[in-house]
Amino acid sequence: MKVPILDLAAEQAELGADIRKAVERVLASGHFILGPEGAALEREIATLCGVPHAVACNSGTDALHLALRAARIGPGDEVLTPAFTFIATAEAIAYVGARPVFADIDPATFNLTAATLERALTPKTRAVIVVHLFGQCADMPPIVELCRKRGLVLVEDCAQAIGADWAGTAAGAWGDFGGFSFYPTKNLGAYGDAGLVTTREAKHDAMLRMLRHHGSKVTYAHEVIGLNSRLDEIQAAILRVKLPHLARFTAARRAHAARYRELLAGAKLQLPFEHGRGTHIYHQFTVRLAARRDEARKALADAGIAAGIYYPVPLHKQPVFEKEYGRISLPASEAAAREVLSLPIYPQLADEQLRHVAATLRACL
Repeated sequence: MKVPILDLAAEQAELGADIRKAVERVLASGHFILGPEGAALEREIATLCGVPHAVACNSGTDALHLALRAARIGPGDEVLTPAFTFIATAEAIAYVGARPVFADIDPATFNLTAATLERALTPKTRAVIVVHLFGQCADMPPIVELCRKRGLVLVEDCAQAIGADWAGTAAGAWGDFGGFSFYPTKNLGAYGDAGLVTTREAKHDAMLRMLRHHGSKVTYAHEVIGLNSRLDEIQAAILRVKLPHLARFTAARRAHAARYRELLAGAKLQLPFEHGRGTHIYHQFTVRLAARRDEARKALADAGIAAGIYYPVPLHKQPVFEKEYGRISLPASEAAAREVLSLPIYPQLADEQLRHVAATLRACL
């Protein structure tokens, strides 16, 4: 039995007719950039997150880049961020000329905590990027308080966390900025690259809009050096078709996660920790195997099951950063990279597929 790690064809079978209508609507309009679809998407995501402002852009990476630019983070500044995340988080820091400083994670949640951040602070720290990894929010109240006391800009990397919350406050509503990715594999995915920034401040909203459009508010009047980071209307229209289904899809992911917990109870692995103070949206269902992780992945592959390793190398050990950071020790991040294995989880999974994954994994432990 084949079990892909994600089945976009199954989603297409369910929503394809409505998506094609939305694309045809855009084609008929002749309006492809900065039009009504993008504006409507911004309003809808702002409402979902409970914030007054949302600015669409062309990727999750650009969302973080734009946020740091709008916050005036630049050369000479240091930005704290986790080592256990995708490189885009650190790339955004490098793009603005700042220096990433890698902090360790909580081994249970894979997220930063106020304690791990405090240990990494330096006199040059100007900002923090907190990643809500795998779909579960970091413990935000103490992080917000730390940033307030230290006068630090707080950016949330919500690439994997749309619809997640901590104590009722949505991912993207805690910090000065929230950066979202709508890459096709995300819980809310476009059919190409797409992203968005949330903020509570009107001044940040205005700067983000100017930065994404070559630094201009008015055509051919450029106030700052900006980017070409405008979300196209076709992607916005596709996302608007999918957005009303997000809560249902999240509920399905959570149900699948609960089923995995039943099927894998007592197995020689560590199941995902769920803190219970908010909604974990299970972008990934990531287990930990203290031994034989790679052998288990091969056994799954031999049985037709795709499993992912997110992430096999922490950022401070990546070739691009190792010369500067390779000597530092971040034991929780390094252990996670050795042990994590993400199992297939998406709304359209059938119970027989879940049982096949669990039985195969149990057999090789």
